[in-house]
Amino acid sequence: MAVDAAEAAQIRSALVRLRRTTGLPVAFGGLVESGRRQVRISELSGTATTALSALAVTAGNGLGGRAVALSRPCAVTDYSVSRQISHEYDLPVAAEGLRSVLAVPVVVRRRVRGVLYGALRMAQPLGDRTLGAAVAAARDAEQALVLRDEADELLAAASPPSAGTPAAHDPAGGAAWEQVREAHAALRALAPRIADPALRDELLRACGLLAAGDDGPAPGPRLAPREVDVLACVAAGATNGAVAERLGVGPETVKSYLRSAMRKLGARTRTEAVAAARRTGWLP
Repeated sequence: MAVDAAEAAQIRSALVRLRRTTGLPVAFGGLVESGRRQVRISELSGTATTALSALAVTAGNGLGGRAVALSRPCAVTDYSVSRQISHEYDLPVAAEGLRSVLAVPVVVRRRVRGVLYGALRMAQPLGDRTLGAAVAAARDAEQALVLRDEADELLAAASPPSAGTPAAHDPAGGAAWEQVREAHAALRALAPRIADPALRDELLRACGLLAAGDDGPAPGPRLAPREVDVLACVAAGATNGAVAERLGVGPETVKSYLRSAMRKLGARTRTEAVAAARRTGWLP
């Protein structure tokens, strides 16, 4: 089954952090396969063999499967003789020479989406500090996956009305266009929080298509990205305080961006600024 490349990249980044913050020499992990109760190990870091590559770990089996079934971190001091787990995967674990192993589930919206492992090649207890650092790495992956989910949902909701609908011929009104505008504002606010550059660029391109189509904004005033962000939120009906909270900036910063945008657009009020931004293709 194909692995989502962007989600796999989040697991890979989390494993890099896990090794850096825990000092564990080996880390590996993967995502829960869609429609199945199993994790496919797709990412390896610090391994000496490929014994664990593409291994399918069923929920409840082994250490990682136990972490999936319980939705909580698990650890063993000596994998091959531990009585806490079943031993379906002893051969690949032994082939890699692993003894002390921890497994932390990546849980998004109460559903396990993946597992991160860290390991030593000696039988040594893994302390609370090590386990805490591994959990923190998993939390980072969870937040990244939440943002991806939100972005996907917004992109799905942001399809403009088709050319044959009344709203498409009346860009100033219509419930469908209001939905597009709300999605546009949410996407603009979400984009700066995305660590993945490719996904961030994809979101911003989608924003541009929602606002002005393939041709981009019309010739005229050039607005800074944050000025567009503020106007998009204002267009969705947000107050300055709500805009500040959504964008993670101070109210005075919002006012400064708004004043700058109004000046560039030749507008005297917030409403005029939004209307001008729509006319020139900066907003849908």
